[in-house]
Amino acid sequence: MRFRLSRCVIPCCLILLAAHAALAQRPSPGASGSPSPSASATPVVGAVGTFWTAELPAGTYTVIHDAVASISWHEYTLEGGASRVSEVCIDTRGSAIARFYVIEPATVTTSGPGASTVNFLEEKAREAQQRVTAGASDVWQKVIKTYPVTTHAHTVEYRLESREMLRRLFENAQTSWMRRKNDTFKP
Repeated sequence: MRFRLSRCVIPCCLILLAAHAALAQRPSPGASGSPSPSASATPVVGAVGTFWTAELPAGTYTVIHDAVASISWHEYTLEGGASRVSEVCIDTRGSAIARFYVIEPATVTTSGPGASTVNFLEEKAREAQQRVTAGASDVWQKVIKTYPVTTHAHTVEYRLESREMLRRLFENAQTSWMRRKNDTFKP
């Protein structure tokens, strides 16, 4: 009889141990019944966090620090070579990217072979820019979007007046993000 009882008890104990191990591996919910904010890639609705805001003439941009994936500064020449763009991008875990930029005439040497072509392209680019932005007095009014391409590309764009202003915006955003400190950039 003793032999029979132990044959039943051992399998039952193994089943209970397996069930306990399975339950122990399940994450325990927080007080609200949801995982802790650090376990989530996106901010929890209603969660308290720190923010960075840019208040510009063309509008206001605010982002929660926990949603920022990267802040970058880069420069490039537009197709045709007549304009140089300096740009700060704030990439988030959401669907939109914020672009803050300055467009300046490209500095190119206009002597030697091909100089007349470069001069011609620069002049055509300036003429096109003037036609598109006719009537716009402030630089922020000169943001050009092609509907629906840029609108549906999930970009929020702000054009700034100078590289110096762009540099200050970049430093302010980066410092605020890295220190997780509420801050507002105003030109």
